[in-house]
Amino acid sequence: MTTQVAEGPATERPGWFRRFRPLMIVALAFVIAVVLAYLATPKGGESYGPYDPESPDPDGSRALVRVLEDHGVEVDVVRSSKALDDTEIGTDTTVFVTGTDALGEDTASRLRARTDDAADLILAEPAPYVSAMLGIPYAVSQTSETVEAECDDPRWDGLRIHADAVTAYDSGDCFPHEGGAVLAPAEGLTIWGAPQVLTNDQILRADNAAVALRLLGGSDHLVWYIPSFEDLAPDEAHSPASLLPRWIEPALWLALLAVVAFAVARGRRLGPLAVEPLPVHVRAGETTRSLGRLYRRSGDRTHAATTLRQAASTRLARRLRLGRDAPIEAVVRAVVQRTGRPDLEVSALLTDAPIENDHDLITLAGALAALEEEVRHP
Repeated sequence: MTTQVAEGPATERPGWFRRFRPLMIVALAFVIAVVLAYLATPKGGESYGPYDPESPDPDGSRALVRVLEDHGVEVDVVRSSKALDDTEIGTDTTVFVTGTDALGEDTASRLRARTDDAADLILAEPAPYVSAMLGIPYAVSQTSETVEAECDDPRWDGLRIHADAVTAYDSGDCFPHEGGAVLAPAEGLTIWGAPQVLTNDQILRADNAAVALRLLGGSDHLVWYIPSFEDLAPDEAHSPASLLPRWIEPALWLALLAVVAFAVARGRRLGPLAVEPLPVHVRAGETTRSLGRLYRRSGDRTHAATTLRQAASTRLARRLRLGRDAPIEAVVRAVVQRTGRPDLEVSALLTDAPIENDHDLITLAGALAALEEEVRHP
């Protein structure tokens, strides 16, 4: 009769799929997220920038435009310098400019010339280089707090604005903040430092709606001008951000999240401890004897004596319950009380007994051993 013994399953290394499964899952999730972000990005004519009057997005201003039109204001949206030239602008027209980063020397000059007869030209939060180009005030401060009107203009009497970011410029007195004003008149135009007040998601804060209607609804005709980078001359600088597609920013955030997820997936556990055979096992006694031979060969008796005294002091402090960090003076006093030996004798043994040769070193070692034995068995 033959007896078969079943053997346990052999331990096999995991396949490449199991080894790289966390990395593959993170990579697949990243690809799906990028595709979804790209598909969710508005395409073609549906792509809007901040403060766009036709945008229903939270940072757009479609709600304000609808209300202005309901109050009888004719709103024309102009998206190029040529379209601005073709738009009728009279004394009953207010020209409001957002996206001033796209203004260049030529387009800014054409804007000023085209709006000479306008009732008002309002620039929304111009950048510093635009302010320098047009010779208008620079920004002096920013805040996210509520700003009161506090000016003599009856249009703003008792009103206040609140937005995530409000910029004050170094002129004017309406909606003042830290030496500047949010509504700042300049040469032939007005600076408005709080365009977020006009956006769909912030227009209902504080008195933002009333301020927006009075700012842009003072004339029967409103021209909302959004400069285009395509109107810039070849030698005029473009903003680097304007050359990138809109899905780049969410893609970068997704890439960062993917890296963090990958790090968490790979570092969530370190696995079992691995015991590796050492090339040699050295006993503590052999180590002590080897160090002694090294001290003897080098002739460093002072170092050897210091080592003996430190070791003896540590053991005595532990025996006398003085703590590991007890000073040598406290150890000497405790040993004297325990053994009754003279103070100078114990101090000399543990601190400064002279060592001139090997015999002195051996004598010191024996004396320290006897002292420890006496403390152990007084």
